[in-house]
Amino acid sequence: MTRPKHLLLLPGLLCDAALWRHQATHLADQYEVQVADLTQDNSVAAMAQRALAAAPPTFALAGLSMGGYVAQEIMRQAPERVERLALVDTNARADTEEQRKNRAALISLADVGKFKGVTPRLLPNLIHPSRMEDPSVAGVVMEMAERVGQQAFKRQQEAIMDRKDGRGDLEAIRVPTLILAGRQDALCPPKVQDEMMERLANGKLVLIEDCGHLAPLERPEAVTAVFRYWLG
Repeated sequence: MTRPKHLLLLPGLLCDAALWRHQATHLADQYEVQVADLTQDNSVAAMAQRALAAAPPTFALAGLSMGGYVAQEIMRQAPERVERLALVDTNARADTEEQRKNRAALISLADVGKFKGVTPRLLPNLIHPSRMEDPSVAGVVMEMAERVGQQAFKRQQEAIMDRKDGRGDLEAIRVPTLILAGRQDALCPPKVQDEMMERLANGKLVLIEDCGHLAPLERPEAVTAVFRYWLG
């Protein structure tokens, strides 16, 4: 299999290109790297269409969390364009009823002007406890959320709460697929990574130690090294 020339990266909820800064910088010696804009649309299908419209004809594809949902949708819409796939700190399930209610409540709060981005209280869900005081991780998370902002947050939450269960669709994926996650990811724990792996014909699972939900930012060198192996 030939090595891809292009790498398309998909950020998570309230994240932007800063999530992937290390990977984009350090893989630019061999790949054309592009970070998709997932802030404009309120459905996963529309996010996927926008990313595809801006992408080269073929590419390797990596998505984190919400970006992973969009990556799975791209595999449904245009599987022939994807040469390799990485699903990072994500899962293939739809939201539960309780999760949907929680997201609806957050949208309602944002509607009345109570959007606070990522607060220190929310950080333990996103990053490993050892990085709570690290400005290069915790600070970047809060800055990204501020840049993405209230309106995009509402659109992204609507998209996430309406996404489909994609577990069955994983069985159709044939390209080399990396499942990568922090071992201490509180939002997408190892059991959901195992669940995806069981359905993939050509999958590899990598769990990164001492790492929460934002692996590319928390353990950038490790993620970039694994990506180099996956891409090569």
